[in-house]
Amino acid sequence: MISLDFNFNILTRDLSHYLENQVKVGLFGSGVGLSLVLGFSAAYTCYYLLSVAKKPQLISGGKKFYQFLREQCPVVSETYYPTFWCWESRIQTLLRPFVTAKPGVIYRNELIKAADGGQISLDWFDNDDSLSHPEPATRPTVLLLPGLTGTSRESYILHMVQQSRDLGYRCVVFNNRGVSGETLLTPRTYCAANTEDLETVIKHIQMTNEAAPIMAAGVSMGGMMLANYLGRKGRETCLKGVVVFSAGWDVFECTASLEKPLDRFLFNSYLTSCLQASVHRHRPVLEKCYDIDHVMKAKTIREFDARFTSIMFGYPTNDDYYHDASPVHRLKYVQVPMLCLNAADDVFSPSHAIPVEAVKQNPNLALLITCHGGHIGFLEGLWPRQSTYMDRVFKQFAQAVIEQGSGLNDLS
Repeated sequence: MISLDFNFNILTRDLSHYLENQVKVGLFGSGVGLSLVLGFSAAYTCYYLLSVAKKPQLISGGKKFYQFLREQCPVVSETYYPTFWCWESRIQTLLRPFVTAKPGVIYRNELIKAADGGQISLDWFDNDDSLSHPEPATRPTVLLLPGLTGTSRESYILHMVQQSRDLGYRCVVFNNRGVSGETLLTPRTYCAANTEDLETVIKHIQMTNEAAPIMAAGVSMGGMMLANYLGRKGRETCLKGVVVFSAGWDVFECTASLEKPLDRFLFNSYLTSCLQASVHRHRPVLEKCYDIDHVMKAKTIREFDARFTSIMFGYPTNDDYYHDASPVHRLKYVQVPMLCLNAADDVFSPSHAIPVEAVKQNPNLALLITCHGGHIGFLEGLWPRQSTYMDRVFKQFAQAVIEQGSGLNDLS
């Protein structure tokens, strides 16, 4: 650090001297103002390099999985450099949908029947131009699960489709019932605790391409649903590996965090309105079973769940639903390699609720924790349009699972 400080001092001194003599601007007609700007810039750069940009913490319950990730996914050992002008958690979370590009993706939509008579919308990206996997029957398939109110058109989903396309893989996006424009045929939507629709989707994908390996990636609530699914199924799944981003591990802690005044204003109220908008679109079929007027008066996600979600899925109380929806209780039963990426500053999934100790007890689990990144943010680079840290983790892990999956056999 001595050489680093020395170089910054030399840089600041030389630039200040040049500008003071060549550019007659600043305080009192001199270059003092510019000197202050340069000094501040140097100080901010030092602070950023010393306190913001850090290597993530990699935790695993077994040495084999840990070593596999270090060798096959170098991104887990690299310093994460958040975008220097927006590294704060809430700013990362709010800006990602606006600053990241939305790659052009043409989907093939498929509606499949559920056991209760409802329908599930799947958006396929077949990648028929794949050079590395030209045979459709054996082309690897990546199942993607969006967040709470997300669809296949979310920027983070489109980026994962783009990364999969580059690898030569096929993608299929599981849209939760009623969110992507399809008609709701039965008075049922979705929740993080119920994995029946996900099981139906996975079985359908497997039957469609029986010889193709399948892995999955879930974001936020999609990651919670995947973790709960793996906890219930154990080894009885065809998934070769799973990666989860920004999951909420303890729903009680997540909702409590989002009910703090600032976060309620920035996130909670907006997400509640999005959930209510979905209910309103399907009011004709839902109002036969639920008090929709009461649901529409909810002010928070907790109130919405108490008036709608917990009742729909038959829980005695909302607390019973939240306990069942929290993946932390099922992590010990996961028998498939699962990598989880969380940011320590994520207000949706507070750091004290990240299940470090539970992960340490299961050799099939690995946890990657960055100091910054927010909720589904992980922006990096000067202008983070094309790729994020999360995208790089996804691409490297997906390729490792598909191409080097034999290294994940018998992690215990």
